[in-house]
Amino acid sequence: MPNKIAVIGSGISGLSAAAYLSKSGNEVHVFEKNSTPGGRARQFHTNNGYTFDMGPSWYWMPDIIEDFFKDFGYKTGDFYELVRLDPQFEMIFADGKLSLPDSYEDMRLLFEEVEPGAAKQLDRFMESAKYKYEIGMRDFVVKPCLSWFEFISLKIAKGALKLDLLSDYRSYVKKHFTNPKLIALMEFPVIFLGASPKNIPALYSLMNYGGYMLGTHYPIGGFYELVKAMKSVSEEQGVKFHFEANVDRIITVDNKVTGISVNGEFIEFDSIVSSSDYHHTETLLDAKYRNYNEEYWESRTFAPSCLIYYLGFNQVIPNLKHHTLFFENDFDSHIATIYGDKKWPNEPLFYSCCPSKTDTSVAPREHENVFLLMPLAIGIEDEEAIREKYLEEMLSRLERHTGTTDLLSKIDFKRSYCVSDFVSDYNAYKGNAYGLANTLKQTAVLKPSIKNSKLKNLYYTGQLTVPGPGVPPSIISGKIVAKEINKQTPSHYEKTI
Repeated sequence: MPNKIAVIGSGISGLSAAAYLSKSGNEVHVFEKNSTPGGRARQFHTNNGYTFDMGPSWYWMPDIIEDFFKDFGYKTGDFYELVRLDPQFEMIFADGKLSLPDSYEDMRLLFEEVEPGAAKQLDRFMESAKYKYEIGMRDFVVKPCLSWFEFISLKIAKGALKLDLLSDYRSYVKKHFTNPKLIALMEFPVIFLGASPKNIPALYSLMNYGGYMLGTHYPIGGFYELVKAMKSVSEEQGVKFHFEANVDRIITVDNKVTGISVNGEFIEFDSIVSSSDYHHTETLLDAKYRNYNEEYWESRTFAPSCLIYYLGFNQVIPNLKHHTLFFENDFDSHIATIYGDKKWPNEPLFYSCCPSKTDTSVAPREHENVFLLMPLAIGIEDEEAIREKYLEEMLSRLERHTGTTDLLSKIDFKRSYCVSDFVSDYNAYKGNAYGLANTLKQTAVLKPSIKNSKLKNLYYTGQLTVPGPGVPPSIISGKIVAKEINKQTPSHYEKTI
């Protein structure tokens, strides 16, 4: 008899876990409270012809994503067309701008032009980043992190110093570059890890390799094409999906999970994998069965929430790239409002994604699809009036950069999304958007465990456990938890890739 396993949530990690578990011979059911799969990577369509990805927009580490499909005998090209962006993105500063080219040789020329000698420093930086990427993404982050003994290997031991685990990212970058623009350019990728560069281990220079060197990509049709492809792979393995199926209780008997309550109806299962918010999942249990109490969660450093605007414009916006980072204001001041004062920023940074520059399918002809994102502290008030205030500021800076005027009047679709929406749609702890920050004190074994310590058949996956936030890490997280469950049934485990 195959094991009957429930996966709570159909985000990237849930899709990954479901696919691998079903491939191993288990009977797998995915329960999603929303009407469509993808979690934060959902998509929506408007009545007037726009298609908006709701969350992830940076397609980095393409090899990790490709590995998922290879494990099932496919390649990404079987499901969607992937294009490389050139430039990869543009950064706007108070006194100029930088566009990061796709070609590494052009990248070297850019660095040398900005700062003499920086091309050779870039070579050194990227050589080290490549090593960290190969060790980090192939050996380090694939561990279940149930014990530090997992990391005692000759390969990791030999490379321990080269991994720069004890150096902070900001100091590491400044050893290579002195120009503020280049420092900002090299620090930018770790924003996805949810903490200030001075609190992130230098190990994560691997992000620069996984992004800048391997390229910034875009799947035609939107990031949701990845979700659809992963769901298709899962269904081919036999996974059953249940939508608008809210799990309101995890049922336990004698220190063992026996099933879940879905919209008030009990369904029996042998094991449970939660891909939903870790803290929320634990509230579905009696307090005595939770891995962590409220004091624990209060003490964690969370990655930011954010204010997002999905905007449709009835005209083409000139001089705007697919990805644009507006860094005219001080980075550290904005970061301080997220991790220090926990308030709305006075002089914010923000990010613009305009996929209609690459993909004609996401907006009507001669229109523009724009996604604006501003990082915020978790748990703050986000009423509509304050959202609108920051929209006006972001549009003003967008106008200044693109040479346009009165963009507010050109909007023919508008939807905002902020802290309270993350809570209502994803049960996200205090409205976090990106999980836990990847600080040294929240790395590997120091992250929330993938296994419940009191209930032997309850597991967790996703951005609040190992390996951490981001689409590729979430794919890996699902695979890790599937392997751990399959170890309990060797005949199934042997079939797992």
